[in-house]
Amino acid sequence: MLLQTIWFILIFVLLGGYAILDGFDFGVGILHLLSRGENERRISINSIAPVWDGNEVWLLTGGGALFAAFPPVYAAVFSGFYLALMLLLMALIFRAVSMEFRGKVDSPAWRSFWDIAFVVGSFLPPVLLGVALGNVVHGVPLNEKGDFTGTFLSLLNPYSVLIGVFTVLLFTLHGGIYLCNKTSGEYRRRIVRVVKRLWPAVLILPAVAGAATWYVAPERMSFVTERPAVFGMIALPLAASLLAIGMILFSPVPSYRMAFCASSLAVGLLVAASAVTLFPILLPAKPGAANSLTIYNSSSSQLTLQTMFIIALVGMPLVIGYTAVIYRCFKGHVVLAEESY
Repeated sequence: MLLQTIWFILIFVLLGGYAILDGFDFGVGILHLLSRGENERRISINSIAPVWDGNEVWLLTGGGALFAAFPPVYAAVFSGFYLALMLLLMALIFRAVSMEFRGKVDSPAWRSFWDIAFVVGSFLPPVLLGVALGNVVHGVPLNEKGDFTGTFLSLLNPYSVLIGVFTVLLFTLHGGIYLCNKTSGEYRRRIVRVVKRLWPAVLILPAVAGAATWYVAPERMSFVTERPAVFGMIALPLAASLLAIGMILFSPVPSYRMAFCASSLAVGLLVAASAVTLFPILLPAKPGAANSLTIYNSSSSQLTLQTMFIIALVGMPLVIGYTAVIYRCFKGHVVLAEESY
């Protein structure tokens, strides 16, 4: 059972890495609405242009790992959330295409269309991902075969919508702090004002989401009483990182790099909290908890898990190293050049 646990952890590490990295991409896209003039819009897009496609590798790898390690979970998720996943895919495609196409025609109407596509393509994914996570924590209707028996509308329950709203606000704050590191002048001052207004909501909503989870799915919160040490290891650093963001933002001489580190830690810890509340379940069934898909009843063979683990030992350091090199190469403020978007 050790390999099943390892792959549970690895999948959430990949999803956490995706939330941290592509999360600020989405935030930058949402805040693209605040950019004024062609110069600011180009700065906004070019702040993520060198890294956005590499960030999405983490989602692809996480999905591939889920497919190989826990195929029944992959099947249930992709059948039950099919429409939401197709919307997510279309949003990601339009976001990518908008960055490539907006500068191809020297027309204000053309650029405005692709600016709107960039914003919408950045707004929909965090909504959909947040709603999906909310449903996973809440529980989804599964039959005894592990097949999804609900509808798309059944996924839009109040709890999942709350998690979707929180995800949008969190990623917007995360992306705003990233933009503060990549911009200067009036544009950065405008972003800072928005980030300062978002921070109180992001500080409060984790507690609201926790209380809502206790109400709709109390079994998910059992780790608070059964594993208080684990709860403390997540809750205390999470609270500290959220408070640190505010202290840095309202400091006379704020360090936006430190604020970005704190927001990255907060995003990662929230994903870790989701993993801890679920373990060892990957897809809870509700009603009928006996139909839940766990790491024990939905895993691949031991040989498959062993082979994948060897591949992960080689591949993960390469992905992490590549990501670190890219961010180091493109650190600092955005400088527009003729070849920039």
